[in-house]
Amino acid sequence: MPLASPSARPQLIYLVFGAQTYHQEAQFSISSALANLHKTPGEHLDIQVFSDDPHPYRHLPVTVHALDADTRKAWSEPHGYHFRTKHVLLRQVLQDHEHALLIDTDTFFHQSPIELFRRMQPGTLLCNAVGGKYGVNQQCALYQNLAGPLQARGLAKDGMPLLNSGVIGLYRQDAGLLDQSIALMDEFYPLAPRAYTLEEFCLAVAAHDTLNVQECPDLIHHYWSRKQLFRAKIQAWLNKHGSDPLSTQAMADIAQVNTQLPRPPLLQRLHCKLLGLLLPARQRQFMRELAYGCHPYANEFDRACAQAWWEKALENVERRQGKPACANQLGQWFRHPGMRLALGRQLPIVKAHLEQRREG
Repeated sequence: MPLASPSARPQLIYLVFGAQTYHQEAQFSISSALANLHKTPGEHLDIQVFSDDPHPYRHLPVTVHALDADTRKAWSEPHGYHFRTKHVLLRQVLQDHEHALLIDTDTFFHQSPIELFRRMQPGTLLCNAVGGKYGVNQQCALYQNLAGPLQARGLAKDGMPLLNSGVIGLYRQDAGLLDQSIALMDEFYPLAPRAYTLEEFCLAVAAHDTLNVQECPDLIHHYWSRKQLFRAKIQAWLNKHGSDPLSTQAMADIAQVNTQLPRPPLLQRLHCKLLGLLLPARQRQFMRELAYGCHPYANEFDRACAQAWWEKALENVERRQGKPACANQLGQWFRHPGMRLALGRQLPIVKAHLEQRREG
């Protein structure tokens, strides 16, 4: 059966399944897109959400497509690689639309989403960001396991730029790129099964020397780093506006969920660093990160990061010492005068929260 004529209207695509955290990320990302859409008057786009749960999107002007477990499983075969589903989905959407852009849920917009589509042209792949060269880190699994077979076929030269696939934007005429990236994933997953970034690596290999690659980090924020802090901001926004995400106040508050990590002013950070000299070296960063969560920020969404800062501080110190912090160790640290000076009246609150988290 011949395909219907493709729609020329821009398509912004989300693929969301699993834990509610991902649905919350998607809700905010979509809301931020809509909040910024007014910056390009007269422009319109369609937002499609492919999801295992339509409920979180009931207040948003999106088209939700039910995505059952069997379909997701089929899209991830033959190796059960779940990131493969991104390329399969976008390939299917491009059968019916002139151009489409698949965006990860852990994103929010600085500018109108229309600006992303303006960077897309036939013969161009739009990605989130272009990174370093493939051959720079020859100790990584992607190089050690794949460089030989790929370079024997004239692919993946050392100078090939890597990319971040938090955004994948293509015109329909270039959808064959996705067929190539899917084939590469299927072939090379058994050789590098623990390579978390295999999906975007295969996209980079398929695009290299075939398409012009554009990036868009100035248009969106992809918070793959320090994710707990940004999730805390987003959760606070949803707690306030989740039942009416398109209200005037909700749209205005989008701008308050900014890209900056909440940190005290410079003088206060310096004071905290000086107090840290009273502590043993391995406790200093732990104390500073706890103090960052205790600061009374003017921005309500920055204040919402308090517990995320404390939990991240504990996670970091446990990673550095290579083992969990026991109750006696934490108790000893919190009794230190330097810690008491740094955290002040917040100390018992911080201590109780971390003890509860450790026991949980």
